[in-house]
Amino acid sequence: MAENNNILEKLDGLEARYEEVSTLITDPSVIADQQRYVKLTKEYKDLEDIMKLRQKYINCLNGIAEAKDIIMNEQDPDMKEMAREELATNEELQPQLEEEIKIALVPKDPEDAKNVQMEIRAGTGGDEACLFAGEIFMMYKKYCESKGWTVSVTSESEGAVGGFKE
Repeated sequence: MAENNNILEKLDGLEARYEEVSTLITDPSVIADQQRYVKLTKEYKDLEDIMKLRQKYINCLNGIAEAKDIIMNEQDPDMKEMAREELATNEELQPQLEEEIKIALVPKDPEDAKNVQMEIRAGTGGDEACLFAGEIFMMYKKYCESKGWTVSVTSESEGAVGGFKE
């Protein structure tokens, strides 16, 4: 239970920051400073995701406490059975939520938000190298699409039989 309190303490501290950022992004002086506004809206989005996890976690802990209370104090066997099922469900959910919260609390790498520039060139090998470079391009393009990233080609030089020289 000490670990639960530790998680809740961290989340409660972040809740105060979430409320502060929520207020700041509506302030006209912050909106006028676009660089600060963009930074705060990104922070708000990250904190919002954590706050949603916090609420799920609190609901789970409350469900566990409530189910234990019903099991101890209720006389109706049907209510006790429903409480046992609820307890089992929430006790199974609790470690999953704790793990999600721990992952969400890991600081983001500042490099994650930056763009990537990649250059693909056919090496020695003539037409086959051009075809291979084309296949590599398609592989990266499909990977980016699967992640929801955008791809833009700034320059290309096609090979004689397909693919790319560069």
